[in-house]
Amino acid sequence: MKIKILISLLAVSIVGYSQQAQPTPAPAADYGAPIGLEAAKKIAAGAEAYAKDKKWPVAIVIVDSGSNLVLLHKVDNTQIGSIDVAIGKARTANNFKRSTKVFEDAVAGGGIGVRVVTLPNAVTIDGGEPILIDGKIVGAIGVSGVQASQDAEVAKAGIASLNK
Repeated sequence: MKIKILISLLAVSIVGYSQQAQPTPAPAADYGAPIGLEAAKKIAAGAEAYAKDKKWPVAIVIVDSGSNLVLLHKVDNTQIGSIDVAIGKARTANNFKRSTKVFEDAVAGGGIGVRVVTLPNAVTIDGGEPILIDGKIVGAIGVSGVQASQDAEVAKAGIASLNK
């Protein structure tokens, strides 16, 4: 009896799921040449300065357009688990050409979010942002260590420092 009820609920979920809105399409930006170490250092320095001003212990990761690790910076007293999360956020933002906030919102909204959770190697938490130079994605930043919205603030501050 329990199995029949579970199957019925699953069937209803699938029907409802298929009628949900589709996720936001990927931005039109193409991938560019991989970000270099100097630009990555500038972004990380801006992100670190912002985080230190707020007294937020975070891990800051920059990956290039091929999703390869370029820079890892961990502020003192950041929980070690944040390193892997920051790497995942950066790779997700790069590989899917969008902020990880898009995925967080999809999961929170249910429906299509169920499928988003199963994307291979995707971290569906805010704090990952693509890095664009001359309109091309050259890599991404991922930040982890505080609340997801705060991680995103740090990531955006880092990207903003590239243009200063």
